[in-house]
Amino acid sequence: MDLTKHGGPGTPGPAGAPQADGAAEEAPEPRRRFLVRAVSAVGARTGKLVHGTGRRIRRATAAEGAGESGLAKLIELHAINSFGDMLITIALASTIFFSVPTGEARGRVALYLLITMAPFALLAPVIGPLLDRLPHGRRAAMAMAMLARAVLAWTMAGVISGGGLALYPEALGVLVASKAYGVVRSVVVPRLLPSRLSLVKANSRVTLAGLLATGVAAAVGGLLHLIGPGWPLRGAFLVFVIGTLMAFHLPHTVDSAKGEQRAVLHAEVHGGGSHLIHRDPPVKASLRTVGPSVVLALRAMSAMKWLVGFLVMFLAFLLREEPIGGLQPTVALGLVALAAGTGNALGSVFGSWLRTRGPEATVTAMLLLATCVTAAAALWYGVVTVILVAGVAGMAASLGKLALDALIQRDVPEAVRTSAFARSETLMQLSWVAGGAVGILLPLNGTLGLSVAAAVVGAALLWTLRSLFRVGWRRHPTAPRVA
Repeated sequence: MDLTKHGGPGTPGPAGAPQADGAAEEAPEPRRRFLVRAVSAVGARTGKLVHGTGRRIRRATAAEGAGESGLAKLIELHAINSFGDMLITIALASTIFFSVPTGEARGRVALYLLITMAPFALLAPVIGPLLDRLPHGRRAAMAMAMLARAVLAWTMAGVISGGGLALYPEALGVLVASKAYGVVRSVVVPRLLPSRLSLVKANSRVTLAGLLATGVAAAVGGLLHLIGPGWPLRGAFLVFVIGTLMAFHLPHTVDSAKGEQRAVLHAEVHGGGSHLIHRDPPVKASLRTVGPSVVLALRAMSAMKWLVGFLVMFLAFLLREEPIGGLQPTVALGLVALAAGTGNALGSVFGSWLRTRGPEATVTAMLLLATCVTAAAALWYGVVTVILVAGVAGMAASLGKLALDALIQRDVPEAVRTSAFARSETLMQLSWVAGGAVGILLPLNGTLGLSVAAAVVGAALLWTLRSLFRVGWRRHPTAPRVA
């Protein structure tokens, strides 16, 4: 038989016929090379994007002398801190709040506040005096606060799925370590302040970096939670380990005690001003000895923190039980959370525009704004007013806190500044919890709840205005001096 005519093996056939075995094996090779080139191109572009984004972030944090002074490194460290804290918050919220019905969730949240806040109220006053004794170890203190949360996050990852009582002491440890970091961070900012930045602007830049990191962490934490309830905590472990290493890379000026005193200060009141005078033997200072401007701001900020805590707890349960405007509970909660986060960010942005003059007026104005909007939400309860009150409360608390920090950094001598920050942070935390407790206990009625909130912050506003008029609208308030 003539194989050439009939197309035997290895002989080219008519158009479209199968080719020889060797050609069939070589056909996929161009396709493979194309895929390799495509993947390489995507990888190169992704690398350039990440590198470019990192370079732009580094340029933004180092602007206006922050890179030379070392403030940029503190900004980046605070972003890492906020990222890790948010991952832990997502893990706890998913276990305590979202995994059970509303009635049971209220009991769990109340138990969480009781178990964590009662010991914290006893431990918090110790934090400031303890850190006062470590003027040369602030980097180590921040690193230890990071490392403690890394260990606790890893431990909590093993028990988070059960949601038992073993989780609460570990959550308390995370809270104490987080507050210790926050106190040291506030004290460190003046040490790293560039000449071209004010204290309020530097604080706002640090806070804004933390808020941006929190937003990214919320998305990452949500994705990790889809894998399992313990995975956000494992992610937090990795983040805090990185933060521990970054803390030791802060400038050595952080640990400098130049110009500081080891003695505690005692207050004496002379006429219209309060002056802090060095005494032997040292007498323990309290928040009443830091001057009238700081006390005024503390009262106003306590009211705003109370309002934020109240809104968080009250609206979280109210919108799960009775969604507004026909919205789904998750949608309503998401909109309120988005408004609060946007308000926080706006407060930090506005803070960067403020000067160091007039922080007392800034705090009072924020309390006035929060009172008016809360009263309006009580009168016209609805989707728009609830979202508005969440955003305004977030902005007022953020901007007011920046002004309070600037007042403490400006008016309180360094010898007691750490204690002042520790006590103020404790007061803010307890005010938040007090507001949250009222939000849990009140009946789930929107008009009633917001009316109560408006009455509380309104009373605080009247007290603040009375104090402000007594202190006087000083553009240059009398700062405490050390004799």
